[in-house]
Amino acid sequence: MNKTSKMVYISLLVAQALVLFIFERMIPVPFITPGAKLGLANIVIVIALYTLDNYKEVFLVIFLRLLLSTMFGGNLSSLMFSLFGSVFSFLIMVVIKEVFKDKVSIIGVSSAGGVFHNIGQLLVAAYIVKNIGVMLYLPVLSIAGIVTGIFVGITANFVVNHLKKLPQFRKNVKI
Repeated sequence: MNKTSKMVYISLLVAQALVLFIFERMIPVPFITPGAKLGLANIVIVIALYTLDNYKEVFLVIFLRLLLSTMFGGNLSSLMFSLFGSVFSFLIMVVIKEVFKDKVSIIGVSSAGGVFHNIGQLLVAAYIVKNIGVMLYLPVLSIAGIVTGIFVGITANFVVNHLKKLPQFRKNVKI
């Protein structure tokens, strides 16, 4: 993929993630945990993880999506929670994808990302309230993270498998 095509592709990924984020905010999700969401924008992040050439580009997609989603309907605290959750999620997904290439599928990578997103957010909450007791919420959030991670992984797997058929992505897709 040449430089211009890559820039357009990254822009499309950011735009798609932003649209999914805005769409998700309109859906009332009756979860067992207050504040838990489906993480629809993470579908695009997982797709980026498997289709872009390097992890700097994936992090750029994450950062731009966070910045724009904060501008479109967030605040400083939501940026802080999302940033730490996304960084933890991104780091563990990269580690699992690289270390366990042949053992863990895109669905497993996504599920791990969902759990570590919650860990990152709980660490921020513990820092803000100066009480590690908020980590008692982790088992419930981990279950929600695994379930939504499986959904995100299945959806991303479907999209990535179809992207592999396009000539631009035959070399890049690492699944």
